[in-house]
Amino acid sequence: MELYIHIPFCVKKCQYCDFLSFAADEATQAAYMEALLREIAYYGPHCSDYLVSTVYIGGGTPSWLTEEWMAQIMSAVRRSFRLASDAEISIECNPGTVTDHKFAGYRNAGINRISIGLQSAVDEELKILGRIHTFDQFLKTYELARKNGFDNVNVDIMSSLPGQTAESFARTLQQLLWLKPEHISAYSLIIEKGTPFYDLYKFDAVKQQAGMQTVALPTEDEVYRMTKLTEQVLAEAGYVHYEVSNFAKPGYACRHNIGYWERENYLGLGLGASSLMENIRYSNTRELYVYLEETRHIREGIWENEITDSQGSGASGRVEQLPATNLHASAERITRKGQMEEFMFLGLRMMEGISRERFAQTFGTQIEAVYQEVLLHLTEEGLLEKRAGRIYLTERGQDVSNYALAQFLL
Repeated sequence: MELYIHIPFCVKKCQYCDFLSFAADEATQAAYMEALLREIAYYGPHCSDYLVSTVYIGGGTPSWLTEEWMAQIMSAVRRSFRLASDAEISIECNPGTVTDHKFAGYRNAGINRISIGLQSAVDEELKILGRIHTFDQFLKTYELARKNGFDNVNVDIMSSLPGQTAESFARTLQQLLWLKPEHISAYSLIIEKGTPFYDLYKFDAVKQQAGMQTVALPTEDEVYRMTKLTEQVLAEAGYVHYEVSNFAKPGYACRHNIGYWERENYLGLGLGASSLMENIRYSNTRELYVYLEETRHIREGIWENEITDSQGSGASGRVEQLPATNLHASAERITRKGQMEEFMFLGLRMMEGISRERFAQTFGTQIEAVYQEVLLHLTEEGLLEKRAGRIYLTERGQDVSNYALAQFLL
């Protein structure tokens, strides 16, 4: 299985961010870390049959914490879980929050992969996003990571930003390629409800999706140009486009993220963290003080879900009971139908697509018995291909992936 560890603290929340994150003083951080260590210690004995293949420390801004706290997290993980000798262990870092001592501490703690949030090499765009750093500060952070021996570094970048053009985005790509990171995550901005960006740009986002002329956001055509520019430039630089938003030098694809797309078991630890364990999805409470209190005495219990009829009225009156703990805010068993849906729309995010043989082994039936009409329809539209026992989206299918993947919802 994989481990995800959530650190919800940020120096300042970015304008576009809808992740569970917030600023906190040292006392709150210390109380949270003590609670997190208790949760790690609790789950270890319950997961003794599992070998942990990857660990991902995300947020928030994990690098805001001291290196001593990171050392304690990794010590607790090693005490509590069976950690593979070649485990991929990642931590997210933001420029302006990392020092030479922190990187050295990460190395000593066994962390072997760094993910740095750049987003843009244009300072004006960083300011619009509400980032706390400049491009120069990013460069210093990147140099410190290399100085401390990290040879597996990811850099996050974003396109479709307010005021951004294909030309300014090309500057970010070119500046990044000079540095030659092993991995690049290239995301297109989504205007999420509940963020300052939603209040500023919600009407522009609607125009963008409708293919109309926009005011601040790039038009739909400009978004497409940036996407194609990313694919072309990174391919020419030797990066493998292995997942919709991810590119890597050969041998450096993110194993943790691939686990998500392939529906491996993963245990989420920390505030609001999500888990998928043996086809049950759990979510921890998102209330900080509830989490701090409940971790003092973690106990097993039963989560009860009312089973609704096909119209969702709840009239059937049946109740499903699932194993859970007092930290969980929700628990849901994924039906066989739901597992098939996830197998398809998560797996097809990967450029190599899904294996017909693995589908048959997992579900005891051939894929055509479930998706014959969908496969035929998408193939005729030129959005899907079958080759060497695999099914994957064509280049055209990737361009309209939201539409194509939605067809696999039963």
